[in-house]
Amino acid sequence: MAPVPISPINVGHIDDVQELRKARPATIPERFVRDMTERPALATALQPPGTVPIIDFSRLVTGNKDEYKSEMLQLTRACEEWGFFQVINHGIDLSLLESIEKVAGDFFVLPLEEKQKYPMLPGTVQGYGQAFVFSEDQKLDWCNMFALGLEPHFIRVPKLWPAKPLKFSETVEVYSGEVRKLCQHLLEYIAMTLNLRADFFEEMFGVAVQAIRMNYYPPCARPDLVLGLSPHSDGSALTVLQQGKGGSVGLQILKDNKWMPVQPAPNAFVINIGDTLEVLTNGKYKSVEHRAVTHKEKDRLSIVTFYAPSYEIELGPIPELVDENNPCKFRTYNHGEYSKHYVTSKLQGKKTLEFAKVESKKPT
Repeated sequence: MAPVPISPINVGHIDDVQELRKARPATIPERFVRDMTERPALATALQPPGTVPIIDFSRLVTGNKDEYKSEMLQLTRACEEWGFFQVINHGIDLSLLESIEKVAGDFFVLPLEEKQKYPMLPGTVQGYGQAFVFSEDQKLDWCNMFALGLEPHFIRVPKLWPAKPLKFSETVEVYSGEVRKLCQHLLEYIAMTLNLRADFFEEMFGVAVQAIRMNYYPPCARPDLVLGLSPHSDGSALTVLQQGKGGSVGLQILKDNKWMPVQPAPNAFVINIGDTLEVLTNGKYKSVEHRAVTHKEKDRLSIVTFYAPSYEIELGPIPELVDENNPCKFRTYNHGEYSKHYVTSKLQGKKTLEFAKVESKKPT
């Protein structure tokens, strides 16, 4: 979410997918139609959703010795083998989850001219629109986004915080504060799975960067031709996903070279490891490529929180996780520098992580 000063970018005309849905065109506009190799297979979309590991957070916090040990083993397995897990009994009031879902949903149903008062300018990642678009011939996602930088305060763009719906800003503030605490606690337990001090990441990260992005995926007449969100890994340390109730199953993760749909557990957060943790753990815990698909009849709303180190921090593999059997896979780099690289690159699998690899040359 770094504010990135860049030269003007010609992205061409970008249709608003909610307006397209209302118009119900006979054919999907060409800019949304994916190449054959990128299209989601209907068989994948129709197969039963898989279940990523589930972590009962209450057993980590207040469980007995056996419950704690069992949950820590499950967390270790989730980080090593999946890069994704779900957290239940996370301690965040369910009414707050309902509130953030309501204000997000209410924002997306506002008239287009109201939402366009908060534009996501080309090359930036805050405001309303589509992020990661850098050319006029680039394929577009079947998704509308609204994103805000939260912490530290200097990354905020006050004019992008909407006046409507009422209580939007207040709800985002309270919700984000609770999710921030959850991220801090999860990183304590993740540190301990690596035999590090519980406060290792908190001390290293400084004033952690936090951002929120709300994604709305309208139904699409041809879900076999489009993607809701292009395949990518996240640049964060941790990403926290809340999916709106009653929506389609849209999240898919690349597991064993196959796209697996993920069914969120009720009132759970879906957590995934970002590129930053892959670098810090020297590849022991990997960020995982994921994407979103659409549905012919159902819409989908998701609320995503990104949590990452301060931009000033120099990052590289943690020395304790580098040895003869696990040589250093990544160079040391400035996190702000990496963030600029991430937000000025289109979503393309795990390509942005090449920035940090030892064998990769520093981009010019």
